[in-house]
Amino acid sequence: MKPIFVQLQCAPGKTYEVADAIYQTELVSELYSTSGDYDLLLKVYIKDELDIGKFINDNIANIPGIVRSLTTLTFRAF
Repeated sequence: MKPIFVQLQCAPGKTYEVADAIYQTELVSELYSTSGDYDLLLKVYIKDELDIGKFINDNIANIPGIVRSLTTLTFRAF
């Protein structure tokens, strides 16, 4: 399993609806509300053999109310 972080920018007034929809998928390990350019931060563990882009598009980015996403991959450096 590899951890990835996804930041989501939501349409005005839609952050709570998006967060509820994400929570209901039961796919995320952690979900936070954040300040700055993005409204939500998710931590997701994905099986090594899965395509990250397809996983995000099929399970996260298609949720109504999401305007933009930013996915950050992690690497084992130590």
